[in-house]
This record gives sequence, C-alpha cells and structure tokens, in this order.
Amino acid sequence: MAEAGADGGGGFLSSGSEQRCRERLAAAAGGRRGGAAVAAAAVLVPLCSVRGRPALLFTLRSRRLGGPHSGDVSFPGGRRDPADGDAVATALRETREELGLALGPPSVWGQLRLLPDRQGQMVAPVVANLGPLEDLTLTPNPDEVEEVFTLPLAHLLREENQGYTHFRTAGGYGYTLPVFLNGPHKVWGLTAIITELTLELLAPGRYRRKTHVPARGSSAQPKGGST
Repeated sequence: MAEAGADGGGGFLSSGSEQRCRERLAAAAGGRRGGAAVAAAAVLVPLCSVRGRPALLFTLRSRRLGGPHSGDVSFPGGRRDPADGDAVATALRETREELGLALGPPSVWGQLRLLPDRQGQMVAPVVANLGPLEDLTLTPNPDEVEEVFTLPLAHLLREENQGYTHFRTAGGYGYTLPVFLNGPHKVWGLTAIITELTLELLAPGRYRRKTHVPARGSSAQPKGGST
C-alpha cells in the first residue's frame, strides 16, 4: 500500500475534532430532512492514521470492472441494495465487500451532503474513522480493487497539491471541479469533490474551497482560475 507526503497532520482525528465534526454533520442532516432525495449509492470516506499521521484512504478501482469508472481513484462504495437500511448500511457493506473490513456504526461520524455522479444519480458520502491503519488487516477484492493507498491530510492541505479544472458547456464555462495532485494517483471527479468537502469539515480554518460543485440538473458558474 502506497503512502505520499509524510508530514505532520495536527489533531484532525482527536476526540475534540471528532465531536465537532459529528455535531456539524448531525446539524446539516437535520436541515436536510423532509425534502431530502434518496441516495441511489453510498461511499465510505475512510479517515485513518498512518504511523500517527491523519490520512484519507483511497482505492483504485479494478480494470476488471470495465465501464466508465474502471481504473478510477475512488472511495469504497457502490449502489444501494434493497436490503440496506440506509446509506450508512450501504457504505459499510460495500467497504466489507471491497476491502474485507468490517466496521461498526460507532466508527461512523456522519454523512456529507448528497452529490450527483456522472449519471446524475445521488451518492451519499459517509465519513468514518478506521483508526490506525497498522492495526487493520485489509483484504482487497481483486475483482473490485486494484490498489489501496493513503494521502496524509497535511499533503492534501498543501496548496501545491491542489488544483482545479474548468469544464465548458455549449454556452461557455459550465462548472469547476477540484483535483488533488502529487500522490501515487491523481484524485479527481466525484472523489475529489468529496475529498474537498471532507477537508472543509476537518480543517475549516485551513482549507478554503476554490470550486463550485454543480447542483443536480443545473449548471454552476466557476470560481477562480485553473492550476
């Protein structure tokens, strides 16, 4: 398993940080109740520590899968099963199937806002803390996962590792999406958007979003330039 950017990461996974993040996620979830869309899929956003440094864990989707997501950097996740009680159940089940990692609900901090994938279906990002990676045994399913790697939060927070891309529509600029660079693999697409929202949650004083995430079925205006 590869690791990049081995430098300090502060107290992002401390009990105080966890409590603050749980409260923010719960408050946001409360505000979404009533008119919230039902997620068609869910992913786990796996916080962890590597040799004491807070990090995010990513997977590289197996090329055996085929289709548009083959070979992409991603988080563990997939489509909701009829037997899943909610998005958390989907994320935990998919993590178990992809990485052989059985997590309990106490590991889950909460859910970020729903985001549309390339097909316009809504995906629920579920934030959870795996704890020290050295204490875990991962058994990636080769039919679904080609590689597992981590990026320290300190690496993701450095500006030289942050970029963003403007996308055009027939009328000009359509929207701007983030990209995270200089790791084992480039983090882009929906995974980069979720990474950006996670950094905002964990480090509100250190990370400022440079992009604007398009709403479902609408075109968003870009902010800033490109790198």
